[in-house]
Amino acid sequence: MAGQLGGTPILILKEGAERTRGKEAQNRNITAAKTVASAVRTTLGPKGMDKMLVDSLGDVVITNDGATILKEMDIEHPAAKMMVEISKTQDDEVGDGTTTAVVLAGELLKKAEDLLEQDIHPTVIASGYRLASEKAYEILSETSKDISPEDKDALFKVAKTAMTGKGAEISQEGLTKLVVDSVTAIVEDDGTVDIDNIKVEKKMGGGVEDSELIDGIVIDKERVHTNMPKKIDDAKIALLNCPLEIEKTEVDAKIEITSPDQLKLFLDEEENMLREMVEKITSTGANVLFCQKGIDDIAQHFLAKAGVLAARRVKESDMKKLARATGGRIVSSVDELESDDLGDAGIVEERKIGGDEMIFIEKCSNPKAVSIILRGGTEHVVDELERGIHDALRVVGVAIEDKKVLAGGGSSETELALRLRDYASTIGGREQLAIEAFADALDIIPRTLSENAGLDPIDMLVALRSAHEAGDKNAGLNVINGEIIDMEEAGVLEPMRIKTQAVSSATEAAVMILRIDDVIASSKTSGPAAPPGGGMPPGGMGGMEDMY
Repeated sequence: MAGQLGGTPILILKEGAERTRGKEAQNRNITAAKTVASAVRTTLGPKGMDKMLVDSLGDVVITNDGATILKEMDIEHPAAKMMVEISKTQDDEVGDGTTTAVVLAGELLKKAEDLLEQDIHPTVIASGYRLASEKAYEILSETSKDISPEDKDALFKVAKTAMTGKGAEISQEGLTKLVVDSVTAIVEDDGTVDIDNIKVEKKMGGGVEDSELIDGIVIDKERVHTNMPKKIDDAKIALLNCPLEIEKTEVDAKIEITSPDQLKLFLDEEENMLREMVEKITSTGANVLFCQKGIDDIAQHFLAKAGVLAARRVKESDMKKLARATGGRIVSSVDELESDDLGDAGIVEERKIGGDEMIFIEKCSNPKAVSIILRGGTEHVVDELERGIHDALRVVGVAIEDKKVLAGGGSSETELALRLRDYASTIGGREQLAIEAFADALDIIPRTLSENAGLDPIDMLVALRSAHEAGDKNAGLNVINGEIIDMEEAGVLEPMRIKTQAVSSATEAAVMILRIDDVIASSKTSGPAAPPGGGMPPGGMGGMEDMY
């Protein structure tokens, strides 16, 4: 790019840099974002389809989880990457509703495109969209229903809704109970929920119905010595994050041994030191040891002789969960270990699951960390099952924290659209058109649910609107039989945060993309040359066209 001054060109950007301006830049960005939204749109709802994603190494992922799909896709376009950020934020904040957020953002941009063609300025559209999203929060809050964290029936419905349409649907009743029981077990005193305290362990083999909840922790480790007991009742558990080994000196040191007697004394002293370490541990009453670092072979022998079950190189995250589950304290030095630092468990046992030895720490008196063992016939089944369980765990946690739920099945979006159209008429001016466009964009959710279920979207939308205009704010689409029913009565509930976060992130991303009127792309130093204008490569976005 160069400017002219008295006939002399002034170089401002490096050679090869591309610049796209005005409507062309807006159109390209909007097209890229819409392409991402359409890629995940067919996965929405209980009847959504799955995507098979194959990476450059040939690894296969089969899923209908929006966040996973977008994470696995190799997306190049900067505006499209912003759509990926929406799904990531939604996943981090709520755990579910990632597809809803991305599809809504794509539709907001599509409606904005129509307004741009009518010469409505992007800042006016952005202003209208922001007004609409703020009003949407109010409406969602009004239409939400309060629930109690002790209301397990409502939490079952929330978990069931989150798992519907995912691989977890295979044995839904049993898995729903696992999810609710595990989340309610780890609720903090202040009402917050950290699902990192729920360990999900995947094991191939058996059926989905063989999945189980452990009121404690499962460690994917085995005993360090075959002579150690396999099972210990009334376990007293020591948690160490220091090695049971003779440590090397901090400085370089050389020991000169001149006779066999000296060598024997040296080895005997090493053995004595390790024996003393083990005796210090056993003197506290500990009969189970989990060590974050290594355990020397001689120490293993002494531990086995003392009847202690020990595991080494336990992950830091597992150690923290063990401390929460057993009430023990992680100690950094053997010398500091006291009997008060020990954790308690009814049973510690090594068992074989799916061909691998695992250590079960069960029957903890008040576990603040629990484990779910997921079983399934193939690796892909178990992986998709884990994604469904993750979503369910997160939404149940959010429902407990916020104590507010909404009816699903497109009912919230239809009610929002209806109320926002009324609100638009009170605003006037050009912003009114943007708010109406926002309301129209919300219809994409029930429309997509209908299309993915093989129903007529126009008929379903008309029936939904009629029901809501008649005052049935919980009317939603039953995709199984194509009827409009009361979603609250049907038990289709979602945490309010799913909808508020989806509206918030979709609006912010759409507004940000709309406000870009100039794209300056630097030339790439290596790799294939970018197409003119900094747009998408000729083959689409990372092979996205092959995903339909």
